[in-house]
Amino acid sequence: MRAIRRMLRSPLGATALALLTLVLLTAIFAPLIWGEQADVRDTSNLLAGPSAEHLIGTDNLGRDLLLRTLVATQLSIVLALCAICVSVGIGLFLGAAPFLLGNVLGRPLIWFTGIAVAFPGLLLALFFAAIFGSSATSAVFAIGLAGAPSFARLCQNLIGGIEARDFIAAARVGGVGRFRVLFRHVFPNIGEPLIVNATIGAGGALLAFAGLSFLGIGVQPPEYDWGRLLMDGVRGIYVNPLAALAPGAAVVIAGLAFNLVGESAARTLGISDEAILDSVRRRVRRRTRPTPNPIAAVERLKSDGPVLEVEGLRVTFPTAGEPVQAVRGVSFSVREGEIVGIVGASGSGKSMTALAVAQLVAEPAYVEATTLRFLGTELRTANKGRLRRLLGTSLAMVFQDPMSSFNPTMRMGDQLAEVATEHAGLSRSEARRRAIDRLAAVRITQPARRVRQYPYEFSGGMRQRAMIGMGLMVTPRLIIADEPTTALDVTVQSQVLALLRAIRDENGASILFISHDISVVAELCDRVLVMNAGEIVEELRATELSSATHPYTRALLAAVPHMGTDLTRPLATLSEAGDAKVGEQ
Repeated sequence: MRAIRRMLRSPLGATALALLTLVLLTAIFAPLIWGEQADVRDTSNLLAGPSAEHLIGTDNLGRDLLLRTLVATQLSIVLALCAICVSVGIGLFLGAAPFLLGNVLGRPLIWFTGIAVAFPGLLLALFFAAIFGSSATSAVFAIGLAGAPSFARLCQNLIGGIEARDFIAAARVGGVGRFRVLFRHVFPNIGEPLIVNATIGAGGALLAFAGLSFLGIGVQPPEYDWGRLLMDGVRGIYVNPLAALAPGAAVVIAGLAFNLVGESAARTLGISDEAILDSVRRRVRRRTRPTPNPIAAVERLKSDGPVLEVEGLRVTFPTAGEPVQAVRGVSFSVREGEIVGIVGASGSGKSMTALAVAQLVAEPAYVEATTLRFLGTELRTANKGRLRRLLGTSLAMVFQDPMSSFNPTMRMGDQLAEVATEHAGLSRSEARRRAIDRLAAVRITQPARRVRQYPYEFSGGMRQRAMIGMGLMVTPRLIIADEPTTALDVTVQSQVLALLRAIRDENGASILFISHDISVVAELCDRVLVMNAGEIVEELRATELSSATHPYTRALLAAVPHMGTDLTRPLATLSEAGDAKVGEQ
C-alpha cells in the first residue's frame, strides 16, 4: 500500500494506475453487463457502419462490435495473465535450479538460458503454437514458454547477486538447507523486481496473444478476444475502419496500462541495476522442523583434542593461466576456550582461511588440506547431514559487514529464531523468547521491541552485536569473527571486544578472531598468527608481540600509531620494498 501511495503522488504513476484500473474494471464488469447483448444477432444490420444504435458498426452476423470489444477485454486480459504466470513460473524454476544444483550441474542450465534468450520471443511463440496446435490453451503455453527464458535470465542474475550476500553465508553456516534458504531468504529479496518485470511483460504477452489470434492460431470461435475481432475487422477495413481500429486501440490501451504501471513501480521503488537487490520488505512463511537439541549435540561432540585443527590448508582459484593460491599450506589449531587472532594486511588470506574452515568457499575455488578437523570431525569427508548439524549447532560466524549479514526483508527476531527452530526443535514462540534473551545477552536495550524491527532500524554497533547474538542462539564451541570491528568507531569497537571476551569467559567458547589491526588483536587474543601472502609467517603469544622477530610482524607493529609517535614525521607504512623482503624470507 505504501508503494501505491508513492506511485499516486507522481503524474505518471497516477495516470498508469487509473488506466489499469479502468481496464480491469472493464474486464470484470463488461461480460456481466453486456455479455448477452454482445451475442444478439441483427440480420437486418449485417456489416453495418457506425450509427446511433451501433457506435462502431456490426459484424457479419449483425452483432454490436463495440459491445463485443468491451466483453472481449476479460478473455484477453485473463489469457495474457495466464501466459505471464507460465513465463514467471518456468523462469523461477530455471533461475533457481543453478542455485540448488550447484556450479557444476547448474552451469549447463545457464548456458541453455543464454541460448534461448537469443531467439526472438514472438518467433518462439509461433514455433510453440505450431507444435501445440490452434487453441487458446495452446497459445497460453506457447507465449508462456516463449517468455520464460527472459525471466529465467532475470532470476539467475538476481539470485546470483543475492547468493553472494553475507546473510546467505550466515544461513548456510547455521545449517539451513538450500531449499529453505531459497524460499526464506532469496525469493523475498527478488520479489519486487520480478513483479515489476512481470507487470511489464503482461503488456507484451497481451500483444503477442492478440497477434496469434489475429493469425488464427489463438482463440477459436465461438470465443473471441481482441486479436480475433481485429482479424475479422481487417477484412472490411476499407468499408468500416472502426471495426479494426477499436480492438486494436483496446490492445494498445491495455498494453500501455501494464507497461506504464511497471515503469512507474520501478521508478517509485528505486529498482535499478545498482539497487535492485535491497528493495523489498516482504516475508515468506516457513514450517519449523524439530531436530536434536543443540546443547545435547554439543555435549556428544566434545573431544579431548583441540576444538579446531588445520594442517596444510590451501585455497586455490583456477584462472586462464596458472592457478592462484590465496591460502598456501596454512597450519594452526584452536584449543578449548582460547582466543586465537589472525592478523595481516588486506589480501593476506585471513578471511579466505576463515571461509575455508566454515565450508563457505564457493566454486570454482577449491579447498585442500591434510587435516581440517572440527570437534573431532573431519570436515572434508563428513556427510552433508552431519556437517550441516555440526556447523549449525557448534560454529558461529560473525561477518565483517553487519548490514549485509542480515536479510533486509526479515525482522531481526525471525532471523535469530531461525537457527533455534532449525536445530533445537523450538516452536516459533519459544525461539522468539530465546531471541529476546540473546539480544539482551549482547547488551541490546529493549530487546522485546528490537526483535520486531528490521536490520536497517539498527545502528552499526547494534547490528554487529545482534550478529553475535545470532551465533549464541545455540551453544557454539567456536566463534569465527571476521573483522567484526572494522566498520565501528572506537567506543563501539571496545564494547564488541569486551562482549567477545565475556562470551568466552561465560560459555567457554573458543574464538578465531580475524583483523588487520594488530593492536586490537594484541588486546583481545591469547595467541596471534601473522599472515602474509597466504602463509603464516609467525606464531606467538599476544604478550610476546613486542618481541616479534619476523620483519613483517615488526612492520605491522610499527604501522600502529601510539602516544609516543612523532607527529612531525609521516606515519609508517608497509612499503613495497618491505613486502618484497618479507616474501623472500
